[in-house]
Amino acid sequence: MANLTGKVAIVTGASKGIGAGIAKGLAEAGAAVVVNYSSSRQGADRVVTEITERGGRAIAVQGDMSKAADVERLFEETKSALGTPNILVNNAGIFEFQPLEEVTEELFHRQYNINVLGPILTTQQALKHFPTEGGSIINIGTIATKNPVPTTMLYASSKGAVDTMTLALAKELAPRNIRVNTVAPGFTDTEGNAGFVTSEAGKALAAATPLGGRFGKPEDITPTVVFLASDDAAWLTGERISASGGVH
Repeated sequence: MANLTGKVAIVTGASKGIGAGIAKGLAEAGAAVVVNYSSSRQGADRVVTEITERGGRAIAVQGDMSKAADVERLFEETKSALGTPNILVNNAGIFEFQPLEEVTEELFHRQYNINVLGPILTTQQALKHFPTEGGSIINIGTIATKNPVPTTMLYASSKGAVDTMTLALAKELAPRNIRVNTVAPGFTDTEGNAGFVTSEAGKALAAATPLGGRFGKPEDITPTVVFLASDDAAWLTGERISASGGVH
């Protein structure tokens, strides 16, 4: 695994699932890690404990990534507790599926505020806090942007915006030596979709996954994020890497 010793990482939405796996993976590679959470303090504390019991450095910081004041405080607390951040993983997000007839203004704003506005606000703060030598921003997307299925219109389109944001910001921030990339997980077994994983539809999707015929796990996603966060990926920006077991 890549060496992140001396680096400071912020992982949004890291109290469970893919975010928790990423936070632990970054810490294992040597980074000091901020485990951001919106509501699950217990989950965030659990992740911090797992990291510190293995000799790593980590703290939990609450914050709603769709609120500018919370995002600003997240970065300030990071710098105060662990030092200047140079890795940002925009993992916080929500997914709610509904047919077009059931889409409301509230549902639209809820998904777009977290999934799109959130990464914009955190990236703005990264510009203010990253060191002069730059850093790495990794956005967590989804393979659904390339192959959406019925009822995923809001979610897939919000993550499609993140794909485009990655391409645009990779060019805009390159002069500051800030790299911006996306990791797009496939079907992943997390707490948020436990019921679907065991359903007949879920089993069919798992069987259609070329590698292993199974759902992915957070630890299947983490190594790609760790690589992109490291100096080993110094020549990569504006990329979208699928971590999906071969599903596209």
